Amino acid sequence: MALHIDYYASLNSPWTHLGAARIEALAAQHGAGLRIFPVDFGTIFAGSGGLPLPKRSPQRQAYRLQELARWREALGIPIAIQPKHFPHNELPTAACVIAVRETIGDAPAIRLAHRVLKALWEEEKDPADPATLAALIRDCGLDAEKVMALGAEPRWPERRMADTQAALARGVFGAPSYVIGDDIFWGQDRLDFVARRLARG
Repeated sequence: MALHIDYYASLNSPWTHLGAARIEALAAQHGAGLRIFPVDFGTIFAGSGGLPLPKRSPQRQAYRLQELARWREALGIPIAIQPKHFPHNELPTAACVIAVRETIGDAPAIRLAHRVLKALWEEEKDPADPATLAALIRDCGLDAEKVMALGAEPRWPERRMADTQAALARGVFGAPSYVIGDDIFWGQDRLDFVARRLARG
């Protein structure tokens, strides 16, 4: 049976961005399918005992910034620690990613999600701005006018909420989460364990 990874991502998460290239590479290395779900982590936090960033204690918020700086140096990924447009309104970008996933395919959907994250965390761009989002879609080799019109359809936010409830039911509580069968791996710092799981087949 072919290996498959369900990839639960936040399009605002620096941790999702820091793991983006590596999860793609691992899937390719092991011949595993990779399907992205840009779910609503506000709903997931509320349903799993987590807190959104602004509601976390000052100590936890300060530690997060230290960790981002450490991982930026360790991975050589030039993120802005406190980007201008964080958090952006994820709904338009998530709707477009889901629309691409469902009508074009998994690979272009992942490409678009990762382009959105790079724009936010490395390029100080606002992916929710329509002109910016159109440019990011074009960067992925997709028809921006077509994808944005498709993404505006109400079925995609509805699908996102269904995906979010399914994620909660599977035990997902944080971003990014990589799920292989019954095994959940939370965080880009768990990608070594993802690699071991994929190697087992």
